[in-house]
Amino acid sequence: MVQRYLIALGSNAPHHRHGRPERVLAAALDALREQGLAVTAASRIVRSAPVGPSRRRYANAAALIETRLSPDRTLNMLKGIEAQFGRRSGGQQWTSRVIDLDIVLWSGGAWAAPDLVVPHMAFRVRDFVLTPLIGIAAQWRDPLTRLTVRQLRAQLRKAKRQP
Repeated sequence: MVQRYLIALGSNAPHHRHGRPERVLAAALDALREQGLAVTAASRIVRSAPVGPSRRRYANAAALIETRLSPDRTLNMLKGIEAQFGRRSGGQQWTSRVIDLDIVLWSGGAWAAPDLVVPHMAFRVRDFVLTPLIGIAAQWRDPLTRLTVRQLRAQLRKAKRQP
């Protein structure tokens, strides 16, 4: 059965072969395709401030992919792509990174395993994830809140405006 995934892509460090973070994201989309994942939509790239101690701004995007892989096998493939780009497991959280690929939502609803929780636990409070998602999946519903991606972003922006 074909599964659909919304994947968040982020980069805030140049890659020795691909260059600037925006080019890294384009190369990561190519890597998804090379691994046999069907990229059916890709968002525009947005720039965002870093979360945590990193000082470099991020380039962020989102992709809608289709595959027959389960969420855990899809995660393993994404981690393999990150490793190909030079990302190492472990280390300090929220530091500069050449690539970050996260499963945000899955057509099967919710998934929980020791190394993966879908929907992504923090996506509802991250404008840099929700904004690219709106460009490709505005009506996709969060299986836990039942709100669409568009509604989640509106809710987040409204909360940020309130004192």
